[in-house]
Amino acid sequence: MVFVLLWSTGFVVARYGTDDAGPLTFLAIRLSIAAVVLMIYAWVTRAPAIQRPAVKWAAISGLGMHAVYLGGVFLAISWGMPSGVGALIAGLHPVITTVSARFLLHERLAPWQWFGVALGFSGVVVVVVDHMRGGADDISTGALIAAGVSVMGMVFGTLVQRRHGTGMPLLRGTVVQYTASAAVLFVGAVVHERLDFTVTARSMFALAWAVVVLSIAAVLIMLWLLQHHAAAKVSSLFFLTPALSTIEGAILFDETLGALAVVGLVAALVGVSLTLRTPTVPPSD
Repeated sequence: MVFVLLWSTGFVVARYGTDDAGPLTFLAIRLSIAAVVLMIYAWVTRAPAIQRPAVKWAAISGLGMHAVYLGGVFLAISWGMPSGVGALIAGLHPVITTVSARFLLHERLAPWQWFGVALGFSGVVVVVVDHMRGGADDISTGALIAAGVSVMGMVFGTLVQRRHGTGMPLLRGTVVQYTASAAVLFVGAVVHERLDFTVTARSMFALAWAVVVLSIAAVLIMLWLLQHHAAAKVSSLFFLTPALSTIEGAILFDETLGALAVVGLVAALVGVSLTLRTPTVPPSD
């Protein structure tokens, strides 16, 4: 639940961060700072080293979960995508991950867990419908493509992390993920934005929050969860993000929080609860 609360603030940070900086530039700086902080902390605490074969998989999963996913989300928001539409598209990630994990990783879910996935997705749709009742116009094709690519990046990175990164040391493995992602994002920032970053109180606060809360605290919790739970279970937590983002929008931006949003939040909570339930192992004869 701590992870869900922290992760849900990502859309708020994206909205604030892209007001005074290019989205790729903001992300490249954010991940670079986070990588340096974690590297120093790993060195001071003598955290376990990452083995050479694991470096490749850490970099690949990091590119999906950070460079592609975050890059797509920030680009879509900077190109005018409403948060409600972005939440709906992001809500597809747990469904795609669950189905993919079933066939690619052979992870089995009990019938009630499949029902939980369906219920959680339904809750996401209800929240977004309530959030969008005022209408959403002029969504560019580029924003839709960026949001769709971001979802596929998170699905890919999650599956790779679950398949090859279960033994990855959290600190040094995350440093590898951030370093690889920052390098790719810096190239995009130079080509696409010419490193556009204006120092303001808003941009610095957004950057500080993104580094400490999102790139360090939330991501380390997510990677720990992926090491201890099935990919489908962890990804089901993302069903709660749109609902909580809607609540945060109502508090921070005076957005309306209707009765449907409350119903959707409850449905998402129940769906996640069902998905996270561990099947009872029948006693052996």
